[in-house]
Amino acid sequence: MQPDATGPVSPSARGSVSAPPRSGGRTDRGLPVNWTLAAATAARLVPAGPRTSPAEANELVERLRVDSAAAEGHVRDVTGMGHGLPLLPADVVDRPAWARAAVMGMDALTSDAELPATPRVMRAVTETGAGVQLGALLAYMGGRVLGQYDPFGGADGAGRLMLVAPNVHAARAALDVDGPQFGLWVCLHEATHRLQFTAVPWLRDFFADQVTRLLSLQEPDTAKLGRLPEAIRALRAESGDKRDVLALVELLQGPEQRQVLDRLLALSTLLEGHADHVMDAAGPAVVPDVATIRARFTERRRGGGFLDRLLRTLLGVEAKMRQYAVGAAFCREVDAAVGMAGLNRVWESPETLPTRAELATPADWLRRVG
Repeated sequence: MQPDATGPVSPSARGSVSAPPRSGGRTDRGLPVNWTLAAATAARLVPAGPRTSPAEANELVERLRVDSAAAEGHVRDVTGMGHGLPLLPADVVDRPAWARAAVMGMDALTSDAELPATPRVMRAVTETGAGVQLGALLAYMGGRVLGQYDPFGGADGAGRLMLVAPNVHAARAALDVDGPQFGLWVCLHEATHRLQFTAVPWLRDFFADQVTRLLSLQEPDTAKLGRLPEAIRALRAESGDKRDVLALVELLQGPEQRQVLDRLLALSTLLEGHADHVMDAAGPAVVPDVATIRARFTERRRGGGFLDRLLRTLLGVEAKMRQYAVGAAFCREVDAAVGMAGLNRVWESPETLPTRAELATPADWLRRVG
């Protein structure tokens, strides 16, 4: 959060980024991105946060730290997962610190992928361009992300929960809702993500393996260009929600890539929907205004000016918003049919995860898992 001139207060000092991202130029492992340039670009372009007093900034930072640990306790009570694990506070950060941490997390997640060999000069050019583009993307997202659990972040790479104080402050003001209740409600969502990865032992490695496989199956640009006319024709034939950047990406994938991408999309849809379902299930007991907050927050997700909506569509943010809705509907229906213990069967193994088709038809998943 950006304080006013009466005294500087930096939420990022509460949870600083532990190590710098690696720069480009390291053979053909990992994405060809100059990570250091990406972090510097994001920090330079991310907009300043709302202005407030040092006292108000400090109060929000301390409250979010306390609420993040308390929220996971509420989430455990609702889900029955993770009892016995330590209850840890989140790192409360500002926008540039979140962007730097996001760069580090992507670097760590993609560093093991084996990509096609690229001439050194061409790779250096690609790394520079990709670093600038990624930095600009993160600068845009850095003004909107309320929180994030990075399963590969932190000093030891074992996971890091972050809450972006200026964005929580700005969203609370825009929604005109109770500040402490809204902060705790946000914490419930992010604490659910942390619980998913800490209480399910195989999930972190499975997710990393799928990302590595997807990147390692990357085809030469010439192969994708050959499918581009067909993909565009197919996209034009679609209508409504299917006409987005994600649909084009899927159409450009080869068969093996598409299988891995389907698994990743199904998993991310489940993770987001589960977090939304749990935060609202836990909400009434600890967030009395949860119905009002949810209604206004959902409306805000749909809002924004024309340029903002265009950018969100081009960046795939609109597709992500639909993930929340599909995943949450799946969790609600399964919970209603077999209870939270039955819903928890999704976490038994990779084989019990719902497919993308089953997320849209929960009854099929219920029949398959018994």
